[in-house]
Amino acid sequence: MKTLIVIDMQNDFITDALGTKEAQAIVANVKNKINAYNEAGNRIIYTRDTHGEDYLDTPEGKKLPVVHCVKGTKGWEIADGLYVPGCEIIDKPSFGWTGWDKMEFDEIEIVGLCTDICVVSNALILKATFPDAKISVDASCCAGVTPESHAAALTTMKMCQIDVIE
Repeated sequence: MKTLIVIDMQNDFITDALGTKEAQAIVANVKNKINAYNEAGNRIIYTRDTHGEDYLDTPEGKKLPVVHCVKGTKGWEIADGLYVPGCEIIDKPSFGWTGWDKMEFDEIEIVGLCTDICVVSNALILKATFPDAKISVDASCCAGVTPESHAAALTTMKMCQIDVIE
């Protein structure tokens, strides 16, 4: 079965605390991809970057002192129109989720934000955990912190035998 993993398509990464024009530009592509997977009856998993009120006191918060994705806030929510009711949601407290090994996958496609942080982290964890699974990332459905770091992350994933759809 094909699985689409939608990484951190949350308000804070699109229009709010850490939003960028590049993130806003991929929303329609991501929505189309989600709709295609849903119509085909494929599995869709969403991740949400999830922090507490004490974010600035955490190791991540000390290096990125911008409060974002605090559980229960509007910024933490998946952007309007992207969530398909009944699909799985993973609240992850760090860049990459380490619980993928408790799931089963044949073919994985990854989309979302940010290419150079959470997308690449999860893609590499998935590749290491499921070395025989077909794993791809759709570059048109991802955006990085900057266009340059987005491109660098795509290159890194290609080097690690993750298929990048350009």
